[in-house]
Amino acid sequence: MSEKQALLATLEGVGQLEDEALELAETALILSALDNPKLVLDPYRQHLKNMAVEAANIGCDIERLEARVTFINRLLFETHGYVGDTEDYDNPNNANLLHVIDNRAGLPVSIGILYIHCARAAQYDIAGLAFPGHFLLRMSAGAERTILDPFHAGQTLEAGHLRDLLKQFMGADAELMPRHHAAVGNRDILLRLVNNIKSRALRDNNTTRAVQLLERMVLFAPKTADVWQELGVLSAHSGKLRQAIHALETFLDFDVPDHEKRAAETLLKQIKTSMN
Repeated sequence: MSEKQALLATLEGVGQLEDEALELAETALILSALDNPKLVLDPYRQHLKNMAVEAANIGCDIERLEARVTFINRLLFETHGYVGDTEDYDNPNNANLLHVIDNRAGLPVSIGILYIHCARAAQYDIAGLAFPGHFLLRMSAGAERTILDPFHAGQTLEAGHLRDLLKQFMGADAELMPRHHAAVGNRDILLRLVNNIKSRALRDNNTTRAVQLLERMVLFAPKTADVWQELGVLSAHSGKLRQAIHALETFLDFDVPDHEKRAAETLLKQIKTSMN
């Protein structure tokens, strides 16, 4: 078995785990390593372990929420020097955790994964949020909770900040809704990470790369219907017809809206007809 095959097998194993059992930062490393499968991961794993040990040894004795946020901010952004990459934001490597660790700079979601990694090592209650356009975090302690921006050094965001940020990404008429700050699971965070790379590939008309990324996404998130749907559509456009059939048939096994079901059935029929 090659290094890449071993990584893909590991990713497939992740797909069988319950969401809570999924190791967020480790899985992000595996996803990143698929683009450089001969790279030795031990130094990166050691870096993650070192940060986790630092967080656990000191952070576990901190009780107040504000002090916990200050501690993780200092650990990640001062001690280890991570920053949001404002100079080369659209570089797809900013969603590659190996590159992020090497360069200490990344996207909101990649820096957010490291923030979650440290906070959870200290046994803090932290979650990623479904905020559109810009990945945010929520940390809680008892009845207290606060929303943080990992891209801007863990800045605390009030409701006014969130409204302004939402309008920046969704337009002037957008209104802040509860769904915008709902917690998401580990798989959702990883899907968001890979989607950052995929969207840049599609913007560059690199369908082959987008399909490759979707093939990885269905391995670790096999119960996510829309990933199968997109894999089916893009595989069909790329000429990978057998893969398109499998993906669309898998998508149709989910409980999906009628209009999406009809579109998938129509495309599936067209593909099968073209193969006769």
